[in-house]
Amino acid sequence: MSQVRSEFKDIVESIELYLISLPFDAMRRKTEDSNAESIDTFNASSRAFTQMESLIVKITTVQGLVGWGEGFGHKANPATWAALEHIVAPFFLGRSTELDECLPAAEYAFHAFGRSGPVEYALSAIDIALWDIASKRAGKTLREYINANSRHEINAYASLVHYAEDPGEVSFHLSRAMSRGFKAFKLHESSRPAIQAARQAVGDYPLMVDVNCKWKLSEARAAFEQLSDMNLLWIEEPVFPPDDSQSLQALNSEFSNVSAGENHSGTNGLINDMARGALEFAQPSIGKIGGVSAMLQVREAGRRLNVHVIPHCFYFGPALLASAQIIALDPPVRLEDGHIRPELEIPFLDWEVQLHSWHAPHQALLSSEGTLPLPTAPGIGFEPETEIMNQHTLKHCTLGAGK
Repeated sequence: MSQVRSEFKDIVESIELYLISLPFDAMRRKTEDSNAESIDTFNASSRAFTQMESLIVKITTVQGLVGWGEGFGHKANPATWAALEHIVAPFFLGRSTELDECLPAAEYAFHAFGRSGPVEYALSAIDIALWDIASKRAGKTLREYINANSRHEINAYASLVHYAEDPGEVSFHLSRAMSRGFKAFKLHESSRPAIQAARQAVGDYPLMVDVNCKWKLSEARAAFEQLSDMNLLWIEEPVFPPDDSQSLQALNSEFSNVSAGENHSGTNGLINDMARGALEFAQPSIGKIGGVSAMLQVREAGRRLNVHVIPHCFYFGPALLASAQIIALDPPVRLEDGHIRPELEIPFLDWEVQLHSWHAPHQALLSSEGTLPLPTAPGIGFEPETEIMNQHTLKHCTLGAGK
């Protein structure tokens, strides 16, 4: 837990939950095999997704401060909503917003519920909102509240959806991403032809792949060898289960480009794998692992253990902005080939409407150099458009404040 403390205590008066769904277009082209799919429909990069849901939390204090948070997410939202409404949010009502008081109390209270899953996702949303409040009370952006020497712009990379291992589609969409200003790219393909087409399309820019736990260890080792000439910065979640520490360690000791962390069992589970050399890149998801507090612990572990920490971030709400603020705490890292290490994951989707000004930065804010300016308002910088929020809220409830 950070030692940053606010000068004045405040009390949580109400907590509102919003389930928001926004349509997007992945811009897939129709082909003879346009219905092809080789990943399951629970994967957010699947063609089964045409809308993305966000479970957003709004905390209002007695003094009138408002904090926003977001918990994972996607098709798990019914479970996370239930955890928030019936277990986690009621715990915080009437409690102090002092970070070093309320957050450890909640973590201890719910430790028997496990280190990952809906309760932890719910705690992640609350944690982000409380850090938003703390930094607003201090009149600083979240990044400056934690580190006065933080940056005001960061580097982004395009996270592409799955194109059914079609090399032509992969090349087409990478060209689109480059035309938007991206200088680093992550695929959700796993076959050599698709990845080779990607490498040819992007030249020597950083290229990564997320194979969504596709292989057993023997299969993963063969795939890593087959792809060794592709100069992939990382191969993400190569084995199932995602936190198979022994297999991850075996692969990383041989190939030095293993990444994982989104689905590890809590902060300690991830840090333990970082310590044993199982990961070259640690990728915690702020809406899963425990919010800002957990991300700061992983960040410190990365500095201590010489492991790259790059947040996983397939979000569009407060979790996107909170991830960006965390990234800005440290200076950019230059890779051996001279390129800047990829930092913030941006879902490469075209959105019909945007919930806030930073919702789809690649459609407005991304520079030709692949950088993004960060919000300058106090807190994480999330300010939703009220009309869009009202139109696209599927479900809403208010806890506290006489409700």
